[in-house]
Amino acid sequence: MNKAGFSGKPQNSSNDLGDDIPVAVRDTPDATPKIWLQPRIMLIGGITGFVLLALISGFLFFLTAPKKTADSQRLPATSAPPTPAASNNSSDTVLGHFPYPEAPQSELVTISANRGIRMRKAAAQKFEEMVAAARSAGVILVPISGFRSVKDQEQLFFNVGAQRNQTPAERAALSAPPGHSEHHTGYAVDVGDGAVPATNLQTNFDKTKAYQWLQANAARFSFEMSFPKDNIQGVSYEPWHWRFVGDRDSLEMFYKARNLKPAKLPQ
Repeated sequence: MNKAGFSGKPQNSSNDLGDDIPVAVRDTPDATPKIWLQPRIMLIGGITGFVLLALISGFLFFLTAPKKTADSQRLPATSAPPTPAASNNSSDTVLGHFPYPEAPQSELVTISANRGIRMRKAAAQKFEEMVAAARSAGVILVPISGFRSVKDQEQLFFNVGAQRNQTPAERAALSAPPGHSEHHTGYAVDVGDGAVPATNLQTNFDKTKAYQWLQANAARFSFEMSFPKDNIQGVSYEPWHWRFVGDRDSLEMFYKARNLKPAKLPQ
């Protein structure tokens, strides 16, 4: 006989525990495994942020860092000062004179039958034209010296220097060492005034009509004075010495040397 208030099923049966959990909760997967992902995400994010920050900082430092220039660089205090590069300006000069080749005999012609003075063909032709033009103006240009061989220059430099008791430097101020004279080229000529021969090879030649005419007209015939006053070679003033620069060979020969700056002669 059943007692009042009791049913046939036990009220606290274990089969009924699941009925107490809501269906929505029972059907949702367990969220516990997600907890371990959070530290990894934070770690990866931190590393990425650090790398980006380092890259940005490095880029900004590159932009703002002062650049080194050649002027700002200094040698260490213990380093020896650099040796200056050797200059080619005076490497081939001897006592202020540049080297010149000796003209081939086949290129030389006589410009004065009486004196046997020779020059290269192109220079001789222009010199003869210049002499004729000067004569028409009442001026007598006389050639004193033209081509000289290296052997001739040896005698002129050493023997005459010894006779005059001149040192090589003193002699070089008046005459070029052998192998270094413009007369070797066949383009140079020493000129005198036929009306005043006492001024030949003298500085007072610049007081003659011949010199004044040359100053005004020589360029028309492609001649120029080689050694004016205070010339860079340190050679004594020679108003009588003129050179031809009217063709490619003569122009290159003299102007390559002329643009250099040889060492000054010893005092």
